[in-house]
Amino acid sequence: MMRKLLPLLLILLGAGGGVAGGLWLRPAPVPEASEADHPAEPVARDYVKLPSQFVIPVIDAGRVGSLVVLSLSIEAPIGATDAVFQREPKLRDEFLRVLFDHANVGGFRGTFTDGSNLVAVRRALLEAARKVLGPENAFDVLITDIVRQDS
Repeated sequence: MMRKLLPLLLILLGAGGGVAGGLWLRPAPVPEASEADHPAEPVARDYVKLPSQFVIPVIDAGRVGSLVVLSLSIEAPIGATDAVFQREPKLRDEFLRVLFDHANVGGFRGTFTDGSNLVAVRRALLEAARKVLGPENAFDVLITDIVRQDS
């Protein structure tokens, strides 16, 4: 009888040990994207509107086919307004680089206000803002106005 129970007992011990080891060695949960972008603790937010619009030429066949005009704001913690305005020249330079790249790959042609198209440009603008201001001073970049004037 013991010969019949021994294999069953070993299987149960092995399975139990495997489950216990798996639970003990499992990795820590990865925060969702929204948790990674925004801290768990509520932070008072401010919206810093950049004072000048961004004018982006859209080139068609070697000439300016249209102009895109954007107004941008940065979602930042309360008290970071001065930091944003002190770094505004560098911030504008980075934003213009992102917007020119977006225009050069055709991002402002056709239905340029398509949701996925704007998500891509917002994501790139946020990366640029965090590069200049640091992740603690730039939670999001908002496109507050956008218009395209065709020639």
